[in-house]
Amino acid sequence: MFNIPKSLSLIFTKEIQKTRSLSFFSTKSSRHYNLFKKNDEDDYTKAKKQRNLKENKEETREEEKGHRSIHLHKSRGQHILTNPRVLDAIVSKADIKPTDTVLEIGPGTGNLTLRLLEVAKKVIAVEIDKRMIEILNKRVSEHGFEDKINVISGDALKAEFPQFNIVVANIPYGISSPLIAKLVFGDYSFRSATLLLQKEFVRRLLAKPGDSEFNRLAVNVKLVADAKFVMDVSKRDFVPCPRVDSSVVKITPKDEVPDVNMNEWLAFTRACFSKKNKTLGATFKQKRKVAELLRRSQLMNEREETVVIASDKGDTDERVEEIDEEKEQESDVEEYVSDSSLGTEMSVFKDKIVEVLKVGGFEDKRPSKLSNEELLCLLSLFNRSGIRFHDSRHGNVDPGVVLDASF
Repeated sequence: MFNIPKSLSLIFTKEIQKTRSLSFFSTKSSRHYNLFKKNDEDDYTKAKKQRNLKENKEETREEEKGHRSIHLHKSRGQHILTNPRVLDAIVSKADIKPTDTVLEIGPGTGNLTLRLLEVAKKVIAVEIDKRMIEILNKRVSEHGFEDKINVISGDALKAEFPQFNIVVANIPYGISSPLIAKLVFGDYSFRSATLLLQKEFVRRLLAKPGDSEFNRLAVNVKLVADAKFVMDVSKRDFVPCPRVDSSVVKITPKDEVPDVNMNEWLAFTRACFSKKNKTLGATFKQKRKVAELLRRSQLMNEREETVVIASDKGDTDERVEEIDEEKEQESDVEEYVSDSSLGTEMSVFKDKIVEVLKVGGFEDKRPSKLSNEELLCLLSLFNRSGIRFHDSRHGNVDPGVVLDASF
C-alpha cells in the first residue's frame, strides 16, 4: 500500500471541503431560485384570478344595471339572468349564424339580447312588460344596435311571430308548455330553439319510456322534435333569486314527422296518460271510457255520413250545422253511461276495444313504458277499427293544454 505524503493529504482534504461547500451553496441557491420562481408564479396566478374576478364583477354590474330602476314581479316569472358566463354559454350553444334572425321571447332588460345582437343579423324580441321594453330600447341604442332589432310589445302566446331562424329565450316558467307547443306544433319553420327552463320541467321533457318522469309532454314533443340537454343554471345566477334551479335545453324540429292526424294523436295520448301507470286494458275497459269512445265514434260516423249525403244535395254546411246543434243538446257522458238501452251496444263496443288491444299485444302494457312507435301503432289499430279519440266538431286540440308536464 502506498504512503501519501502529509502535505498532499492536506491538499486533498481542503479540495474536498471546497467542493462540498460549493455544492451546498449551489443547492441552496437553486432552492432559493425555485422558491422565488414559485412565489412569482403564485403572484401571477393570484393577479390573473383577481383580474378575472374584477372583470366578471364589472360585467355582472353591467348586467344588473337595467333592472335596478324597476320592481320585478316574481309572480309573473320575472327573473333576470345576470351571470355573464352563463349568458355567453347560451349564445354559444345556440350556434347562431351571421345571417340568422333570432326570436327572443321575454328579453327583459336586454342582458341576453345584447349578446344576440352581436352575432345575429337581426333579433325579434317579444316582451309584454312595457317597463322592460323602455329599458331594453335604451340599452340597445347605447350599444348602437337599434337597426338590428324589432321589438314586439305583447303576449308571446298570442302574438304572430315574423319569420325567424333560431329561438333563444329565458322564458317565464308559467308559459313553458304552451310556448313550446306553439313553436313545435305551429306553422313555423326554424332550425332550433335554445330555451332556459325550470330544471324539473326539463327533466320531464327529456324523460324516456320507463323513467318515473315519463309523461305526455315528452311523448308529444318527441313526435315532432328532438330535445337535448345543454347545461344546468343555478338559481343564484338570477335576480331576484327564484326558488328553483334552471336548465338549458335545445329543441330541434324533425325533418320528417309521422303521418298522423295531430288532433287525433294529442287526444289519444291524453286518454292514455291520464293514468299512465295503469295497464291499457284497465284504462280502456272502464265503463265511462267505453261510453265516451262509443259516443264520440257514433257522432263522428254520423257526421261523416251526413257530409256525404249533404254534399250530394249541395247543402253541406246547413245540414252539418243542424246535426251538430242536435248532438250538442244531447246528454253528457254520465247520462250516456246510465242509458240502459245502450247496454248491448256498449258491450259490443267494449269487446271491439279489447280485441284491438289483444291483437296488438297492448292489453297488459302501460303507457309509461311505451315508445312513440308503439303508441302510433296502437292508435292506427284503434282508428282502423272505427274507434276515434278526437271530436272534430270541437275544433283543434290545444297542444298547450295537452303538453301538461304533470302527467
